[in-house]
Amino acid sequence: MAEIARREPALEGRACQGQGISLSPAAPASRLSLRAPEASLAGLSQALSLDLPRRPKSSATKGPRAALWLGPDEWLVIDEEEADLAAICAAVPALHSAVDISHRNVGILVSGARAEEVLNSGCPQDLSSRAFPVGAASRTVFGKAEIVLWRTGEEAFRVECWRSFSDYVFSFLEAAARETS
Repeated sequence: MAEIARREPALEGRACQGQGISLSPAAPASRLSLRAPEASLAGLSQALSLDLPRRPKSSATKGPRAALWLGPDEWLVIDEEEADLAAICAAVPALHSAVDISHRNVGILVSGARAEEVLNSGCPQDLSSRAFPVGAASRTVFGKAEIVLWRTGEEAFRVECWRSFSDYVFSFLEAAARETS
């Protein structure tokens, strides 16, 4: 029988604590890139047990599951209990595309009073709570890497990036945490 290689967590052991800032890898999670037309959203929302958001920069959460609006017909679905999101969506007969991207993405948690400042060192988006309130999510850039940024609390964000960019993004965040202090 063939032995399957276990993928090591990309940022295992990495963390940064400073005055007003904390950086850490997010726990493993299931992730799904979901594309669907408006007519399919009711069935998909029911299957996922949360209403897929329909407004730009919005998100929806229920328990360990979140759906982040990325475009008029596109969502990033994250499940912290590592549910098989693709299988859940496969049971929905409505037109959609559901691709498991759990091993492609890595989550980084950025929190503390200086979270906005540290993130703005590499992200051109206005991250003030007025422009980017709790629950806001968007695809943007951080330095030279594409990320999905989600504000999970007043002083807390989740950065989702490709695994291959995770060291770069985390290192950039660490440098920004040191330089802006």
